[in-house]
Order: sequence, then C-alpha cells, then structure tokens
Amino acid sequence: MNEKVQSSSKNFVDEDYQLIRNLQNGDKSAFTKLVMKHKDKVRNLIYLTLGDVDYIDDISQDVFISAFNKLDEFRFESKFTTWLYRVTVNKCRDYLRKKKVRGIFTPLQEEIHNPPIRMRPESMDVPAIVHKAIDRLPEKLKEPLILRDIEGLSYKEIAEKLNTEVGTIKSRIFRARESLKIILEPMQKELGY
Repeated sequence: MNEKVQSSSKNFVDEDYQLIRNLQNGDKSAFTKLVMKHKDKVRNLIYLTLGDVDYIDDISQDVFISAFNKLDEFRFESKFTTWLYRVTVNKCRDYLRKKKVRGIFTPLQEEIHNPPIRMRPESMDVPAIVHKAIDRLPEKLKEPLILRDIEGLSYKEIAEKLNTEVGTIKSRIFRARESLKIILEPMQKELGY
C-alpha cells in the first residue's frame, strides 16, 4: 500500500516535470495543463491565507503569470507544488503589503466595539469562526498549521515548503494549536466542545 502511494506521488511529480520540460521546449499547452491541475490548490491556499474571497481570482492569476514568467528558473530540485506554493505565499504577502500601504492613505474609520452577541449553536457558522481564529495567528504559526491540518501535508513536506527544520515546524504547529484553544475558549460551550 505504501509503495502504491509513493508510486502515485512519484508519477504526479514526474508528470509535472514532464509538463515543465514540454513548456520549456515550446509547448505552450503544457502550461495550461499545469494550471488546470493545480489551480484549485492555489485558490484554496490563497483563501486560507487571506480569508478574502474578493481577490482570489486576481491573486491566482498573478500566481500563474509569475510562475509562467519564472518557470525557466525551476531547477527540478523540489516538487513543482513546493515551488508553486512558495510563489503563491509570496503573492499573498505582496497583497497584504499593498493592502497595508493602501490603509495608510485611506481615512481612519472609527471602530465601534460592541459586546459579543451570544449565538445559538445551530445558527453559528463554525468553519467561519475557526477560520477567523486562524486568521488571528501570526503568519509563522498560521502557515504550518494550515499546511498540516487543512492541506494534510507531512511535517517533512511542510519543512521543505517553508525552508525550515522539521522540529521547528512541529513546535510552530503545537504553538498554533495551543493559541487556537485560547482564542476559541470563550466559544467552547456554544461550539459544543
């Protein structure tokens, strides 16, 4: 069974490598195949990173344009998905930087602090609540947590994607989970935990 999983994973990587080689040799349709194969993962990662559905298509387009323009720099030393993940995260960071800069030039809005409204469990959007809690985590804790608990990557794969040690990844995921417990603690009774 494990050999079968490794074999299918290897075929997936080999298929990406072949498409990249075809593109580098002038077959433009190969890039369309790469986009179709990986667009949903890119869109999911953008949503999980930013939580902003309004810009998913724009940022996805930027990711694939950037990937297309930089594909000649791909060295076949890692999986294409690892490389594409890094491009996606960088585009998300660019978006956040631009958003922060735009915020400097817009008039300050007065914040209104309302007391929390007690919601009945059946009217609560639990995934949205958890997503908002994840958004409150620092980026260095949020990224590995999303990759592990939502994307289902192994610690080793996450370490490769984030260019860090496996032990550091395990520590960050542990800290992220502990932070989420603290953030969600006031809602535990309503959430049924």
